[in-house]
Amino acid sequence: MQISSKFTIGVHLLSAVNYLGEYEKVTSNVLAGSIGVNPVIVRNVMGNLKAAGIISISQGKTGITLSRKPCEITFYDIYKAVELVNEDNLFNFHENPNPACPIGSNIHMAMDSKLDKIQQSMENEMRSITLADVMQDITKKLESLRSS
Repeated sequence: MQISSKFTIGVHLLSAVNYLGEYEKVTSNVLAGSIGVNPVIVRNVMGNLKAAGIISISQGKTGITLSRKPCEITFYDIYKAVELVNEDNLFNFHENPNPACPIGSNIHMAMDSKLDKIQQSMENEMRSITLADVMQDITKKLESLRSS
């Protein structure tokens, strides 16, 4: 099981929009520089976040902005926006288990509910963590660096 880097890119992108937006116009190029990826990747993730109603994109003075407060954006919101655009299951089950095999004919029955339970646990934990939690940690670190 592995979640692609789109999730962490999404969290980074939103954190940068929230923080940098107070000081400058945030664009995909600014975000790509912060994240360290190609602007095309940033624009793809931004498109997903915009479609999910998490960000707004303007060609004017504001550039990219959050559509909701950081405390209203959960990791789950970000995850659903960028990772599961066309798929609802975290686990991809192999397609053709052998029905003539005692294991192959029963593997779905034995695993499906367990995989669902794991996914539900992960998603519930993601619902409890917000962008505000990330920003709080970043702000504390920046304040400690300023005071040293």
